[in-house]
Amino acid sequence: MLFEIGRQIRQARKDRRLTQAALAAALGISRATISQLERGTVQDIGIRKVMRLLDYLGLALRVGPKGRPPTLDELREEHDA
Repeated sequence: MLFEIGRQIRQARKDRRLTQAALAAALGISRATISQLERGTVQDIGIRKVMRLLDYLGLALRVGPKGRPPTLDELREEHDA
């Protein structure tokens, strides 16, 4: 799951033409931490940091039952967002 979050963060950052260094400076997070998160290799990161990153990039964290495929309504909602 953390790998997917990192992938989405990387894509949103690139879509906004932000470097890791610029994103790190804007949020007060180290560039190394952002790099590790994007690669899915971060060892320890607090949820507050993740939430700040997501909020800054206009992303949201969604939680659902493990192992259940998304419903058609959930897929439509995700597509429309």
